[in-house]
Amino acid sequence: MWLFKKKSYSNDEDLTREYFISGEKALVGDLFEKHVKTVYGVCLFYFGDKEIAKDAVMQIFEKMITELKKTEVKYFKGWLSFVVRNHCISELRKQKNKHFVSESYLDFEMKETSLEAETLIEQVKEDEMLEYMNICLPSLKESQRVCLELFYLKGMSYQQISEQTKYSVNEIKSHIQNGKRNLKLMLAEKIKTEKDAA
Repeated sequence: MWLFKKKSYSNDEDLTREYFISGEKALVGDLFEKHVKTVYGVCLFYFGDKEIAKDAVMQIFEKMITELKKTEVKYFKGWLSFVVRNHCISELRKQKNKHFVSESYLDFEMKETSLEAETLIEQVKEDEMLEYMNICLPSLKESQRVCLELFYLKGMSYQQISEQTKYSVNEIKSHIQNGKRNLKLMLAEKIKTEKDAA
């Protein structure tokens, strides 16, 4: 039980500023607790493996402790998105010869999605992205939509998805990979259309 009232902060930037000044690691812990589900979801999206994603989350937390002490961050969510994505892509490059990252998956992450698409997606706020996802997901092929929702939103394993849908494990991996690529392209197109119309 706290003997003194814990100081409250109105936003992430207040927390990062206070940590930059004081170096109190509990402040980074507060930030981490607030965003850990989102960070884990992004890591799972890139790696497709829950244990690897969990390890990546902890490595990113350690980076937060180090980097936020050296740099005063003006917009935390944008900074965190940049750190998470760069960490995941860096790890994919290191591990590209291991069985859990196929060449085609790596090609998708590095080449098939244009820089313009990646930039558009990264600029969207989390709450807006959820709206875009709800709009675009139903437009995917049924097999891709079902596998993406069961894997990322319900946290099912390939085997559990196979038992529920009757797709083979290899089919599920293919549906997830192709669904991710198509979803990214749809999201980028939707965001660009609305941005141009504004």
